[in-house]
Amino acid sequence: MHWLTLSLICAFTLASSDAAAKYWLRGAGAREMVVVRLGLSGLLLIPWVLTFDLPPLPLPFWGWMALLMPLEIIAMLMYMQAIRDYPLALTVPYLAFTPVLVVVTGWLVLDETVSGPGLVGILLVVGGSWLLNFEQSGTMTWRQLLTPLKAIVVNPGSRLMLATASIYAVTSVGGKAAMQWMPPQQFGAFYFAVLGSCVLLLVAVTRPQALRIRRFGIVPLLIVAGFMALMVVTHFLALAQVEAAYMIAVKRTSLLFGMLYGAMLFGERHLGRHLLAGALMVAGVVAIGL
Repeated sequence: MHWLTLSLICAFTLASSDAAAKYWLRGAGAREMVVVRLGLSGLLLIPWVLTFDLPPLPLPFWGWMALLMPLEIIAMLMYMQAIRDYPLALTVPYLAFTPVLVVVTGWLVLDETVSGPGLVGILLVVGGSWLLNFEQSGTMTWRQLLTPLKAIVVNPGSRLMLATASIYAVTSVGGKAAMQWMPPQQFGAFYFAVLGSCVLLLVAVTRPQALRIRRFGIVPLLIVAGFMALMVVTHFLALAQVEAAYMIAVKRTSLLFGMLYGAMLFGERHLGRHLLAGALMVAGVVAIGL
């Protein structure tokens, strides 16, 4: 399957997991959300991982894994805290910084370069992601456009999400570096199974009450975790076929899918005001694909 299709599936399943979590796990704390989003998703992938005939894994592979596991957990905790405690309009847009930062980390770690059209596509996706979260009244002004920049200084949620985006720029590139020792169709499931196991062990030791997630219902938990598991598999399959910056840029169209979910499931308004942002993101995906 082509990397662009895989990346769009990855974006859709990520947005679907977000929407399902918002719908069914409204009363969950940040740690409980991490248990569902990472721990339970990892458990779902373990039976598949046990069927793998894994190649010999050298010490550098485990070095990358040791670096990436705590970063992934920290990023998800900050993500959940930001979404739970602060306005979406002052948090979610900062995930759009990930593909821009990946251009830098991909060059430093993997010696990847981005072509001119690819860079334009990345910037269009970032711009569309940025505009998606503006709630304007009347004519949009430059002051409104600069609101997210000001929010970094005054809003802790914005700083949390920007830090999350920065960590994801490292983990995306680091994951691709580790993947050179394992087939991509195996690495995604293996990576998430190890990550989920680390999460469950850490939570069991530090906050065991956060493991009590059954009250949310088996079916909702499986839907949230299942979409996350599919997301991570398609993430690494796509990442194996293209530069990390391109793949992460297309994955950020999950914000567009999230906007549609918000309108359909939660009655969120101002869908028309976001059409320009959606058009920019689609144009960015086309530019990247070409």
